[in-house]
Amino acid sequence: MSDSVTRVSGGPRCPQRMVLEHVTSRWGVLVLAALLERPHRFGELRRAVGGVTEKMLTQTLQTLERDGLVHRHAHAVIPPRVDYSLTALGEEAAGHVWSLARWSEERTERVLAAQQAYDRARRERAAGGAPRH
Repeated sequence: MSDSVTRVSGGPRCPQRMVLEHVTSRWGVLVLAALLERPHRFGELRRAVGGVTEKMLTQTLQTLERDGLVHRHAHAVIPPRVDYSLTALGEEAAGHVWSLARWSEERTERVLAAQQAYDRARRERAAGGAPRH
């Protein structure tokens, strides 16, 4: 096992693991991808992400801001206006996340075929009483 894998899998409180969880969380991925396109206001971001509650989006943005990936710019105007954008570090992370998203999109058919083959083999083993591994 490489040294970098050992550090990331060093336990639930490992700092690298926590950053990885924030960046690759369900909403973190979608927020980073949306902000990679351009800065968004909260409502725009919520519509761009789709399906996220206000509470969850707020928590995700706060976490990514704390991690130094998202910049929150509150304008001194009435009514209040807040824009969210990626920091340089956030752009770097979003680029990697976007590459992974593209890879998964391009490989979905192969993954689905593998899942079907696995499920079929399990059903056959169960029907035939063969030992499971």
